[in-house]
Amino acid sequence: MSLQGKTLFITGGSRGIGLAIALRAARDGANVAIAAKTAAPHPKLPGTIYSAASEIEAAGGKCLPLAVDVRDEESVAQAIAKTAETFGGIDIVVNNASAIQLTNTQATEMKRFDLMHQVNTRGTFMVSKYAVPHLEKAENPHILMLSPPLDMKTQWFAPHLAYSIAKYGMSLCVLGLAGELAAKGIAVNALWPRTTIATAAVKNLLGGDRMVQASRTPEILADAACRVFSKPSRAFSGNFLIDDSFLAGEGVTDFTPYRVDPSVPLMPDFFVPADSLPPQGVKGGV
Repeated sequence: MSLQGKTLFITGGSRGIGLAIALRAARDGANVAIAAKTAAPHPKLPGTIYSAASEIEAAGGKCLPLAVDVRDEESVAQAIAKTAETFGGIDIVVNNASAIQLTNTQATEMKRFDLMHQVNTRGTFMVSKYAVPHLEKAENPHILMLSPPLDMKTQWFAPHLAYSIAKYGMSLCVLGLAGELAAKGIAVNALWPRTTIATAAVKNLLGGDRMVQASRTPEILADAACRVFSKPSRAFSGNFLIDDSFLAGEGVTDFTPYRVDPSVPLMPDFFVPADSLPPQGVKGGV
């Protein structure tokens, strides 16, 4: 199913995974609202909402660049309303915006704790809340969180408790909203990568160029997301998906194009459950 004519509202979409999803949808001829903070160039981070808009339109889509702080209720409400007014509705919401700091409790300042919770959990809740009145009018509405399976193991919390609570908060929104919105026919799902993804955050915060070389590209999540959006919303909801397993189930057999450097072993991501085994019998797998 093509996303032609569909309208996507994507938070944190000026770079990385959010932009990759936007560009994949744009190639189908979708309308995309990019809701992100970066309106002016950042010295360490590529892309702004305006450079993203140029790429999206060059790829074949229509774009509405919106300077939005997902912590600010008025900013979010206005952005959702502007998107619906501009494109005649909203079909898909992607909660991608996220803040990260991988420090233990003693090393985490409370302002950083607050930032991660305001962006990750509260931002996801608030964007979804304001989008629902528009989504319930759509033909096949979807909400997608870029958040992990709810694998409640000490190993995921002990090293960076504040970040883990905030990130799992996004997944709890999936669990609750999938049930809450089932009667409205709005699908709510989570998508998470098995490996690290080559983004600015991975390069700047996790491991530099070596980590990037051991990663997959954001396009694996973009392809997976767009396949999720093609599913019937009343029948496909409440799922916590790992990118390669989901794509393998959809018939993808070669993951080599998603590898930054096929000669470098892939680096596992956080939060992937031990019982989630990588797909077997595929090229370029883990």
